[in-house]
Amino acid sequence: MTGLQDRLTPEQVEEFGRELDALRQRIVDDLGEEDLEYIRKIIKTQRALEVTGRGLLFAGFLPPAWLAGVAALSAAKILDNMEIGHNVMHGQYDWTRIPELSSQRFEWDTVAPAENWRHSHNYIHHTYTNIVDKDRDVGYGILRMDPAQKWHPYYLGNPVYATLLALLFQWGVMLHDLEVERVVKGERTWAENVPVLRRIVRKASRQIGKDYVLFPLLTGPLAPLTLLGNASANLVRNLWAFSIIFCGHFPADVESFTEEETENESRGQWYLRQILGSANITGNPLFHILSGNLSHQIEHHLFPDLPARRYPQIAGEVREICERYGLPYNTGPLHKQLWSVAKKIVRLALPGKPGPTATVDPERQLRAA
Repeated sequence: MTGLQDRLTPEQVEEFGRELDALRQRIVDDLGEEDLEYIRKIIKTQRALEVTGRGLLFAGFLPPAWLAGVAALSAAKILDNMEIGHNVMHGQYDWTRIPELSSQRFEWDTVAPAENWRHSHNYIHHTYTNIVDKDRDVGYGILRMDPAQKWHPYYLGNPVYATLLALLFQWGVMLHDLEVERVVKGERTWAENVPVLRRIVRKASRQIGKDYVLFPLLTGPLAPLTLLGNASANLVRNLWAFSIIFCGHFPADVESFTEEETENESRGQWYLRQILGSANITGNPLFHILSGNLSHQIEHHLFPDLPARRYPQIAGEVREICERYGLPYNTGPLHKQLWSVAKKIVRLALPGKPGPTATVDPERQLRAA
């Protein structure tokens, strides 16, 4: 954990913020038909993949058809979760004023209710990114993902909990807004959770009914194979979403912060925190689409309400700005970032504060000045 105040002078921070504000405004002014056509094309592709996948499962007695059905359905669920649901609910297309692209009306194909998620993710996480004890995505109330989190013997199970969370990720996201760890500490009552729980029960019931009752029954004697196919597609989506999200938040050198050092922060300081607390993943255009462009987590944390298709376009400029101010721009291939996350999960299962502490390079800071 390093001090934000040690990175740049106050004057540099404000100029840094103005540069990023100008970059954001330039993209906002340029939004138009190409952005709308892009998301429409993605939605059309997602629907075609889902229809194809479910159709192939009707021929599930043929192993190639079953495997192809699972693959198509997995891709459909990933697109719905990452490039459509996550991004639409961030308000990235509210400017179109099209009802089906409204952040407040959209509902995605997971057991997590959109209304709950908009609170825990859009508000809590993006407001308090990587502030220990404020950003509940740091460990999801289950894992120790930062040495500032007080160690307890419970965390010896860190690798096991992480594996289970990866396998059941949509269920972990579903339960996230219950804030069970706060209930255990007496900071929140179960009575406060009643509206949240009602939404969870309604949404989970619909998803279970669709994937594990309705569609299997529609395939008659192939129902067990269809149920297995749907479960497999959900598993693929869970593992993919977990990998992308954890690689964007928890590789080595991603920093965390205290409530004290972020109190009364300016816009420039908020931008600075987003860059220091995020990491990107390199890959080809298809990889970025399937990640919902969260492979550009740095740009997403800076500008969560800009259409994600714009992140690759501005990533080079964001990186150049970081270099001029002597700031890190954490990026690397998926396998590297995932290995880094895995090592951190194992290290932080043990007591103490393992790993090197990030330091400021004075030569880089002089160049930035």
